[in-house]
Amino acid sequence: MPAKVTLKVTNGKLKGKEYEFASRTTCIVGRGVDCYPRLPDDDAHRVISRHHCLLDINPPDIRVRDMGSLNATYINGKNIGQRDAKAMPHAGQSESFPEYDLKHNDELKLGETIFQIIIVNEILCVECSTEIPPDKLQESKISENIYKCEACRKIASTTNTETMVKVPVVSGRVCSGCNTPLPEKEGEGRSGDILCAKCKGEPSKLLKFLMVKAEKGDKSLVSIQGYNIIRELGKGGMGAVYLAEKNGGTGSSEQVALKLMLPEVAVNKGARDMFLREVANTKVLHHPNIVQLIDFGSSSGTFFFTLEFCNGGAIDTLMIKQGGKLSVEKSMDIIFQALDGLEYAHNIEIPEMPNKDGVIHAVKGLVHRDIKPANIFLTKAGDKDIAKIADFGLGKAFDTAGLSGQTRTGSAGGTPVFIPRQQVINFKYAKPEVDVWAMAATLYYMLTARFPRDFPKGKDPWRIVLQSKPVPILNRIKTLPVKLAKVIDEALIDQPSITFKTAIEFKKALEGAL
Repeated sequence: MPAKVTLKVTNGKLKGKEYEFASRTTCIVGRGVDCYPRLPDDDAHRVISRHHCLLDINPPDIRVRDMGSLNATYINGKNIGQRDAKAMPHAGQSESFPEYDLKHNDELKLGETIFQIIIVNEILCVECSTEIPPDKLQESKISENIYKCEACRKIASTTNTETMVKVPVVSGRVCSGCNTPLPEKEGEGRSGDILCAKCKGEPSKLLKFLMVKAEKGDKSLVSIQGYNIIRELGKGGMGAVYLAEKNGGTGSSEQVALKLMLPEVAVNKGARDMFLREVANTKVLHHPNIVQLIDFGSSSGTFFFTLEFCNGGAIDTLMIKQGGKLSVEKSMDIIFQALDGLEYAHNIEIPEMPNKDGVIHAVKGLVHRDIKPANIFLTKAGDKDIAKIADFGLGKAFDTAGLSGQTRTGSAGGTPVFIPRQQVINFKYAKPEVDVWAMAATLYYMLTARFPRDFPKGKDPWRIVLQSKPVPILNRIKTLPVKLAKVIDEALIDQPSITFKTAIEFKKALEGAL
C-alpha cells in the first residue's frame, strides 16, 4: 500500500469527514473560501483566521506551519505558534512562524475542530525494495525502520551457513553515496536509498564516485559513460549542474550540461520509478525555446540528466552583468521566445505511457510550475540570443514523486516570489495559467529588478502571497510605456483568478501594447 496521510475530523461540525493525501502537496486550513480543508464560518471558529495554518504533506511526512494566527494552532493540546496581539514589532524585526512535524495519531485542534492524523506507510525490503505485507512486518523487522523480505532473508541465511560467517544485525542505515553510517533518526519512516548531509553538501564528490562507477561499466550509469567534467556551472538546493564533454569517435566532442538532483528523502523503487516515468514525458519536448533533455538515469539514491548546454547562461546572471535591469527591447525579445516555448509545451501531445499500475494513458501538455529568471537560459546563434526554458517538468516530477522532502515552507524552499496564490493554496494546482503568471512575474523582474510583491523582512512570505496584491509596475519604473504596464499588471492578477489562461493570449496582449 502506497504511503498516505489522512486527516480525520473527530470533533466539531465536520466530524466524520476525512481528507486523504497520497502525494506531495501543500494546503491552507482556515475559514477562507479558498481553503482546503475549509473550517466552518461559525461562532465556534471565530478565533480561526481565514488562512490559519499551512500543511506541507509529503507522505508519510506531514508538517504544520502556523501562519501568524492570533489564536494559535494546537497539537495534542499544546500551543505551537501564534502572533502576539499586544506586541508591536519594530521595523525589520522578524516574526516567528513555527513549524511542527506531525506523527501518526497526533491531534491538530483549530477552534472546535479536531483533526486526527492517520499515517499509512509502505514498508519495503531494504535489499530488493519489494513491499512487505502487513502480516509479515513483525517477522521481517531486523532493526528500527529496517525490514527484509522472506526471500532476501533466505539468501542471507544460506550465505551465512555456507561461509560460516556471522553477519551482524543491521543497527542503522548507511549513505548510498559514501557508505558511512547515518544518524539514528535519518530517514526515519521511509525506506530506500538515502544520502548523508555531506554528500548533499558536496555533490562534486558524489559525481566523481558515480563517474568511476560508470567507467567500470555500471549498467545504471550508461547515460553518463564517456563524459569528462569540465567545470561546475551552478549549485542549488536540489543539486548541482556541471559542464561535461564527450569525445566522439571522429575526434569531435559534444558538450552537455550534466545535472545532479539529490533527493531530500530516502528513495525507494516506487518513488524512483514514478519520477523517471514523469521525466520520460519531457524527453519528447523538441522546440527551439526549450532546453532539450538528452538522457537521464538514477543510481545510489541520485538522479542525473544530460541536457543541452546553453552557453549564454541564465537570465538572472545576464541581469547582474548588465547592471541589474534589462531594457524593454531585450526583455520583450526574451519573453516572446519563452512564451513560444511555453505555448508549445502546454499543448503538445505526449505519447501514451504506462502509469505506476501499468495502465496506458495519454497526456496532453506539460506544466512547468517553476518559471523564473534562473530557469530561462540563453544560447548564442550568431549575433542572436535564443531564449530557452530549462528544467521543464523536472521540478514538478520531483515533487510528485515525493523526493523534495518538506522544504517549501522551510528555509530551503526559499521565498515564493514567482508563484501565484493558486500554487500556495494547492501545490498540486497545475493548470497552464500558473506558468503564464510566473512568466509575467519574470518579465516584471527583468524590467525592474524587483519582485511583483513586496516581501518585508520578518513577514511570512506565504501569507504575503495569499493576502497581498502585486505592486503596479509603474510604481517601480516610471518610464515604462503605459499600455505595456497595463498588460503586465493585468497578467499578474491572481485574485480571484489568473487573467491570462494561455501563453499565446498573454503574448498577443503584449504585442498589442508595443
